[in-house]
Amino acid sequence: MSLIRHIEPAIANPITTARLSGLAHHLPEQIVESAELDARYEKPAGWLEGLCGVAARSVASETDTQESMAVKAASAAIEDAGIDPETIDLLLFGAAVGRQPIPATAPLIKRELGLSHLAFPAYDVNATCLSALVAMDMAQMQIALQRARTVLVVTSEIASRALPWDTDPKTAGLFGDGAAAMVLTTTNAMPPSSPQPGSGGLGLRLRHFQMETYAEAYDCCALASGGTRFDFHQDPGAFADNAYFRMDGPELFGLTATKLPDFLDRLLDGLGWTRQDVDLIIPHQASPLALAHMARRSGFARDRVFNQVSRTGNLVAASLPVALSCARMEGRIQPGMKILMIGTSAGVSLAGAGLES
Repeated sequence: MSLIRHIEPAIANPITTARLSGLAHHLPEQIVESAELDARYEKPAGWLEGLCGVAARSVASETDTQESMAVKAASAAIEDAGIDPETIDLLLFGAAVGRQPIPATAPLIKRELGLSHLAFPAYDVNATCLSALVAMDMAQMQIALQRARTVLVVTSEIASRALPWDTDPKTAGLFGDGAAAMVLTTTNAMPPSSPQPGSGGLGLRLRHFQMETYAEAYDCCALASGGTRFDFHQDPGAFADNAYFRMDGPELFGLTATKLPDFLDRLLDGLGWTRQDVDLIIPHQASPLALAHMARRSGFARDRVFNQVSRTGNLVAASLPVALSCARMEGRIQPGMKILMIGTSAGVSLAGAGLES
């Protein structure tokens, strides 16, 4: 028996909610096309794109670092929001794989932004591909608790460093590298003489967030080395063997096919929306097959599902905010729209949130 608990928000103060005031992304200049990889691996033309559905992906060069991409996205998001960086109260960094296990990546990004002299906290959030969405929810809660007025959420991934090209090119071909950042500010009702943080023109209001975890599929996506599971000093061979990403696509596909429709019903109920109310769906750009599957199982028309994975690849935690930023740049986000962000992550979890423009 599946028991889904519905918990009412602890804080229902309508004047202490959050809005997405700034948004930007950064992709490496180096674009690797599947046709180039066909030639590199001495395969017939169209081999890799036929396997994974991705035609091209952004790939970090030797001079690109996770933190440098993050800082470029963050700086652009701060400018987009029209805020003074010195007004930031909290920095959240989201990634499936950070720069190193210790220390967290967020303090480094704070330093690289030139904000070391400020005392605000900076820490990491890891919900793999859902990290940005979870960080947005955490920012919303911090603002609702009036612990923060301006929160910077940053994501950055270099997935290309741990891909199983020799053993599983179908999985390896899915991924790309990139970064994105968001500035969330309070929507507190204040006297006209009091300045609101964030004067950017984006102004997407955050609504209900929902996340569910189905741990029976914990082992279907893994990058096992780098933590406590494999000791490099005791068994360097096992450490090296497990330093590549591994995914059981059929198991993950089967679980999401089973869980997604009911999850979407619960998410929409929490938002008070119907499927017909949703103007645009921004899904995690996991794979072309996954997006087609989501459109079929969710009951949404394909033209309402934003799809760019064939051009960028799966950007892991950066996927959702990069897709949102690209949709905005392409003119897909207009005033008065209801937008649904939704995705899956290793573990395995499903999550979604609503935004209103």
